[in-house]
Amino acid sequence: MPRFSIVVPCYNAAFTISETIDSLRAQTEGDWEVLIIDDASYDDTRLAAVCASRGDPRFIFLENQGVGQAAARNMAIDYANGDIIAFCDADDIWHPEKLARLDDLFRDSSIDAAYARVEFCNGPQICSVTSVPGGDLTVARLVQDNPVCTMSNVAVRAEVLAASGGFNEDMTHAEDLEWLIRLVGDGHRMVGLDEALVQFRTNPAGLSMDVTGVKEGRRVALATAARYGVFSDRRAEAIHLRHLARRALRVGAPPMQALRLACAGFCESPRGWFSDLRRGAETLCGAFVAPLLPRPLRTALFCH
Repeated sequence: MPRFSIVVPCYNAAFTISETIDSLRAQTEGDWEVLIIDDASYDDTRLAAVCASRGDPRFIFLENQGVGQAAARNMAIDYANGDIIAFCDADDIWHPEKLARLDDLFRDSSIDAAYARVEFCNGPQICSVTSVPGGDLTVARLVQDNPVCTMSNVAVRAEVLAASGGFNEDMTHAEDLEWLIRLVGDGHRMVGLDEALVQFRTNPAGLSMDVTGVKEGRRVALATAARYGVFSDRRAEAIHLRHLARRALRVGAPPMQALRLACAGFCESPRGWFSDLRRGAETLCGAFVAPLLPRPLRTALFCH
């Protein structure tokens, strides 16, 4: 019975999964298993994963039949043997000490789930690092700017994951946010480690969002938050849009996307947009300037 079960859902990740697996094998804490769940990839994802794991019996390969990441992650409830479930997407990288830090943290029996800081990377360059707010994570904070950021940054006790009911398989966007809201809203304690333990490898193409899908996913997540008495007002929506605009600028997404997000956020609530004066001013100026600059210069200016 390993201490950790690491859940890696993957879809057409042949070019990234080897580095992801290498980062898992490099963990200084070795009491783990990895569940690699292939979501009907049509490239060489499975071959790349098998080669990278090099016959290590701690790697277990499962098939998800193309029904989405929510279903892939839910498979952890049935197949994982570890006390703690840690998620890692197939294009992200963990710092070697991640599991060791989590092992120490979860010795506190009052902690149900954990996250840390995340490094946004554009190739080898670290563009920015997220922050961890003080205190336990709240539904209100999740609704605004979600400091967890990515499922690669989540670890949760196995029994707590099962009790949460898992991820909503009807959702294709924001299913992770919706689950986090239920987790925290039901009274499970989620805390942050104030150190960077995950590298999120940005993909500018991935920032060209399915706008309709993103809005629908957020609508469902906000409806869940409302069940816990937390409602998103115009200020919270402005902060959320500012967060998305900053992210778009930092990873080199299409410049008009950042501008549209910034304009929408500012118009939603100028007071909310400038709730952090420096961030609001930087993001608004950057969004207006970005369309005028070639991509290499945009990346150099905003990747910090």
